[in-house]
This record gives sequence, structure tokens and C-alpha cells, in this order.
Amino acid sequence: MAASGGDRRPTTREGGCYETTTLGISGLPVSRIAFGTWPLGGDWGRFDEDAAITAIRRARELGVNFFDTAQAYGFGASERLLGNALRHELTAARDELVIATKGGLRRTESGMVRDAGPDWLRRDVDASLAALGLDYIDLYQVHWPDPAVPVAETAGALAELVTAGKIRHVGVSNYDVGQIAEFSATLPVETVQPPYHLFRREIEDELLPYCRAHHIGVLAYGPLAHGLLTGTLSTYSTFAEDDWRSASSAFTGEAYERNLATVQTLEDFATERGITVSQLAIAWTLSNPAIHVAIVGARHASHVEDSLAAAEVSLSDTDLDEIDKIMAWATPVAGPSPESV
Repeated sequence: MAASGGDRRPTTREGGCYETTTLGISGLPVSRIAFGTWPLGGDWGRFDEDAAITAIRRARELGVNFFDTAQAYGFGASERLLGNALRHELTAARDELVIATKGGLRRTESGMVRDAGPDWLRRDVDASLAALGLDYIDLYQVHWPDPAVPVAETAGALAELVTAGKIRHVGVSNYDVGQIAEFSATLPVETVQPPYHLFRREIEDELLPYCRAHHIGVLAYGPLAHGLLTGTLSTYSTFAEDDWRSASSAFTGEAYERNLATVQTLEDFATERGITVSQLAIAWTLSNPAIHVAIVGARHASHVEDSLAAAEVSLSDTDLDEIDKIMAWATPVAGPSPESV
């Protein structure tokens, strides 16, 4: 079953051909795979910045026009790196790119806290504009719901920033249906960014049907289960102390070993079809008709090329049924919260 999120059309670009989709009611034409920059902010350990910049530029060469980042990914570090990597195109062909970022998290001496208050969001937007080197942000998303701030205040502040021309479209990340509906009473939510992968499927119950019914664009993050679905991890794998996975229960113990065995079975299934397990995982995410875009991070150009090929993989109903059978004995995997990073 081929993916069917939004209205799709092929677009050609030197060095690659890709499909774009209309991102729900935002109307933004975006590549079905977005380049995600969470791994470039420091939460995943050290990395080679030059290699990361090369990866970003390679994604653009191959047709990616959608890039997702956040102020909290290194508190400006990831945004600056992305802006520098795309500086030529952001100057010469700004309208061809869709830059998404997120705000509403604040770093304190005791750790990360949520702050979706109007004052902090205004500071966040200005900080993101400066870090990215932009006059406006195409899509601005509230990173996490903040129970301490009335939703109407958060939405009202973003509506003012839209009027001011600093942001053009507004979305939310990690929100549930009730929170989205409450937000939309003040300002329509145009996009939602939830976690979604083979080991984490709870959004299928309520969130995805709600988004389809209200034509909300869905950007799924974590389609590779934070590295678990790359096929590169084993029981002997270790993570640097500054990599959030080093303290995550999802990467230790019996459940982790069981999931690694599941990934091996998925890898065998993918190999029989001439694709990698990463491509299988991304294609599976995109096969859901409510999903418009899969956000995939990369630190090396070769990873970009592998991931983008997944957009051309079509999974049949039989394939999807077989994948469900393989996943039947897996243990669900959750990701980090701001307070745990």
C-alpha cells in the first residue's frame, strides 16, 4: 500500500527526483522526508560538524526542501548549523525551502523546563530567527504542552507573531487531541509533530484519525526508533555519557534484547525485498495515510541517501500484515521527555 498523506506530486531537481505532499491545511508543499536536526544539537553525543553540513547539503541536492529543527536542540546550536549549511539557498532561493523550528522549552540550572508563556515564546522566536539567519520562520511549533500556561495564552501569542510576519504557520508537537482542540479554539493548529515508529503506535488510536478529519498536517518524528530500527545496534552497543540513550531504559535489559531480535527479523524481511531495515521502517511510517512527512535525522551524507530511497518504497497490504506479525512480540518503546534529557 503506497503512502498517501496529502496531495502528492513528483518534483524533479538536479541529482534527484522526489515526491512532495501538501502539508494539510498549511498548504505548504514539502518533501515527504524532512531532514531532522535533533542529532545536531548535542543530545546525541559529539559529532563531526563538517560531515553534518555535508549531509544537510546532500539532502538538499537530492530534493529535500523541508528541514526541521528546534531552539532546544543545543539552544541555538542546531539552528545555527542548519542556517549556515543552507545559507546560499536561503539567500538565493528562500521560497523553495520550508524551515520548521520549535520553541517553548527553557534551560535552567536544574535542567530543562517547559515554558509556553507569551513572553518566553516571543524570546524563543527572536532567538530562532537570529540563529537561523532568517526574516521569518515557515512553520513554528510549540515543542511540548505546558500545563502551567493556559493554552489560549500560548495560541494568542503565536497569532500575534503571525500577524507580525515573524512566523507564517503554526503547529504543535507532542500534543494530544484534547490539547489540540483547545489550542485551535484560539488559533487553528495547522500541523502536529508526534513520535511514531514500529515500536510506538499509540497515535493510531485517536490522534491520527483526528488529524485526518481536521486536515491537519502530520510530521512523524523518530521513524527509526532513535536508532533501534537502523540495524546497527547490538547488545554490545554503548552510548556516550552525553547521549540521552545512555540513561534510557529502552536501550537496556531484556526488553531491549527482545526488540533487537525483532529488528533482526525485520532486517531479514527487508533483505528479501532488496531494501535496508531503515528503509523498511521509514516506508512503513509513510504508508499510514494520515502521515504526511517522516522526519529523519542524519550526520553523514550516506545516511541521507539511504533514507531518501525509502520514499520510493511501496509496501503492499500483505507486507504490512507480515510486519504486524513480526512486531507482535516486541516491547513498546517510548522516547525522552524534556525533563529526562
